[in-house]
Amino acid sequence: MGLSDSRYDVVVIGAGSAGLAATRTAAEEGLSVVLIEASHRIGGRAFTDTESLGFPFDLGCHWMHSASLNPYVKIADSHGHAYLKNSYPRQIHLGDRWATEAECDDCVAFSDRCHELIDGAVAAGRDVAVADVTPREDRWTPMFDMASSMGSSVDTDQISTVDMAAYNDTDENWPLVDGYGALVAAHFVDVPVALNCRVERIDWSGKEIKVTTPKGVIRAARAIITVSNGVLAAGDIDFAPRLPDWKLAAVASLPLGSHNRVGLAFDRDVFGPEVQNGFTVYNETPETVFLQIRPFDRNHVVGLYGGRFSDWLERSGPEAMAAHAIDNLKQVFGNDIEKHIVKTTCSAWGGDPLVRGAYSCALPGHAGARKKLAEPIDQRLFFAGEATSLEFYATCHGAYLTGIATAHDVAVTLGADEARRKAV
Repeated sequence: MGLSDSRYDVVVIGAGSAGLAATRTAAEEGLSVVLIEASHRIGGRAFTDTESLGFPFDLGCHWMHSASLNPYVKIADSHGHAYLKNSYPRQIHLGDRWATEAECDDCVAFSDRCHELIDGAVAAGRDVAVADVTPREDRWTPMFDMASSMGSSVDTDQISTVDMAAYNDTDENWPLVDGYGALVAAHFVDVPVALNCRVERIDWSGKEIKVTTPKGVIRAARAIITVSNGVLAAGDIDFAPRLPDWKLAAVASLPLGSHNRVGLAFDRDVFGPEVQNGFTVYNETPETVFLQIRPFDRNHVVGLYGGRFSDWLERSGPEAMAAHAIDNLKQVFGNDIEKHIVKTTCSAWGGDPLVRGAYSCALPGHAGARKKLAEPIDQRLFFAGEATSLEFYATCHGAYLTGIATAHDVAVTLGADEARRKAV
């Protein structure tokens, strides 16, 4: 049966964490549901590359953030996917030496003060840029800005104080040994999905919604839209009629920034047991990089970037991205380390036309945009995904939870059709 041969209760657009969760939940609610995805694979920004380095490497989601509140921890346990219970290392390399314990303590204390200032601004009702309420001339300012840009994908002059404070961070960030993307793919392997099926147009002018794809026109009573905010902002989907101004304003207020990962594989363990498993190479500039050394005891290094510098590196190309990570490694370990690098890879989410960025951040003054983005239109067009999460935005589990909640909301609106649904 072709996609256009039936009318569905709900069509779900986008097979990332939110769309997959919404589809399974809708089916459990007794709804007839179809899931369509523009890519050749499921998972969206949760994608584990198993080819480039010869072992699993997450190009997108990697840590199970706020692990004690994260449903993917239980999911990982149920699938036998191993993970480490740790958090980010705090060691710092200062260009020509390792930071002392006192310097590391001072850096942490500065970050804590910044967050106290952010909380104070929020308590005073100030939804302004994080950069406007945190010290700009401190030694550790670029370090705080770098960490903020990796967490928010944009720089501190673009981050809403209210949005940053709303994130529910338990400081538990547990990485998955064989990849977050691999876990998402395993958990939803049984969910039917039409791949390579890009949505061209969503016509919601009539009683039923008509979704035009290269594989036909899908008709449904409801639509759950889980594509990234980057795709919505770019106008890649034609809505007829166009989305209302309040919805477009919410989309524009939650831009996707840049967060990328560089992977460097080595022919042997060139670091030894004494080297920290992760640290920041800090030159007191915005061009700071966080490096993971031999994660999971595999012979590779991961470089992490965020914000405008990440975007600039991505635009410069994969060679430039790898070169920056390698140069920082040589700064710490010497020039000879480069000759042991055998493979490199990197993500480039900004250049992916099916995503157009890393994850969402509310602009200063627009923290309320997430709630607006999540609000359905005419109780027929529904929206889910990390950008609609109020407390777990920018995360895989945040998207997952919004998918489940949205599918339940859709089922409620179709309550009058309960008898028909049970008969399907």
